[in-house]
Amino acid sequence: MTASAAPAVAALNRRFLTDHPREAAASLEAMPSRAAAEVLAGQPVNVVVAVWSHLVTDVADNLYAELPDNLARTLLAELEPAAATGLLNRLDAEERARRLARLDPRVAAELRALLEYPPDSAGRLMNPHVVPFRMEMTAREALNRLRTSKPRAVTGLFLVDDDGRLAGRVEIHDLALADPRQKLLAIARAVPAAVPDTAPREEVVERLEQFKLPELPVVDFAGRLIGIIHQSTLVTALHEEASLDIQTMVGASRDERALSGVTFAVSRRLPWLHINLVTAFLAASVVALFESTIAQFTALAVLMPVVAGEAGNAGQQALAVTMRGLALREIGVRHWPRVALKEINVALLNGAAIAVTTGIGVYLWSRSLGLALVIMIAMVSSLAAAGFAGALIPITLTRFGQDPAQASSILLTTVTDVIGFLSFLGTATALSMLL
Repeated sequence: MTASAAPAVAALNRRFLTDHPREAAASLEAMPSRAAAEVLAGQPVNVVVAVWSHLVTDVADNLYAELPDNLARTLLAELEPAAATGLLNRLDAEERARRLARLDPRVAAELRALLEYPPDSAGRLMNPHVVPFRMEMTAREALNRLRTSKPRAVTGLFLVDDDGRLAGRVEIHDLALADPRQKLLAIARAVPAAVPDTAPREEVVERLEQFKLPELPVVDFAGRLIGIIHQSTLVTALHEEASLDIQTMVGASRDERALSGVTFAVSRRLPWLHINLVTAFLAASVVALFESTIAQFTALAVLMPVVAGEAGNAGQQALAVTMRGLALREIGVRHWPRVALKEINVALLNGAAIAVTTGIGVYLWSRSLGLALVIMIAMVSSLAAAGFAGALIPITLTRFGQDPAQASSILLTTVTDVIGFLSFLGTATALSMLL
């Protein structure tokens, strides 16, 4: 190309990019990234922005890496915030920090704030490196694009319209069997479900469970495809959350790890140990109320831990089931009467069965029918109360905006110990004539 022809070519490119941005985007997608970047390099930023909004995400990412630094910086500042954050989110952390550092501080601060998705949101769980396909592409073009992009674990292709909005899905086996000249639109199916990037993890789990999907598309506020959540990724996140819940249920911090420093671990655990100490004294004070009864019938001291231990196990079962229901959104706060009634009924039946076994054992050990009767009554009543408490504690914490896993085990242990000792020793006092 001669030097005299270069301005004319640039002017023609500018006219084409300005008047036909969608067609221009499709043409750029068919070009090597470096050649496409050369076309855009000499254009005003407003022209580049108009075309950029029509590029599919993976092409835009590759093209952005080839742009001159000045144009890349200006483009990032001029794009819509959602488009700019999407582009930055797909960069690695080091490159993202470098790009942000070159922006105006006010623009950079705005983009940093937008990059922070809420904890446990779809935006945090998604893989932003999605390869979208246009509806007008042929099966042959789609296969060629798959070979070029080499995405992992592909089960289907997500289709977008000219504005990047999610428009359909093509199963990989349908693509393999399609006529090479057939358009993807002809073999596309409706997308069963999608979630916004701000959706909570519970909604993501609900959609995956409801529609039995291997992967779930994530869209922004305008319906544009910005990422995918794979079921395996979600399972990993749930496993991590479950492990954190195990820690918080017993009063350990979510931030503590196996190799955390001693001082850090002590600072996180010690307050809850003090709370546990207070609750232990509360349970001890209940025992002290019946000191004379225990002094009169020493066998009661031997059997007290049996009742409290069984009540504790029954309560933990109810607690675990209720917490899982809350986490998966199977139940809400308004369901507390049904959940509590169900757990009471379960505990009553289990308590009756355990009471018979315990009563037989105590009678064979003590040869006291009265002592066997006391522990049977205490076993049924304490298990029923423990089931009720195990269901109500996490629901109550949720109702008041607290984490239902936060030290719930400590609270439940207090309730089951107090009720277990009170029911056993109170029944023994009432029926002392039979002992």
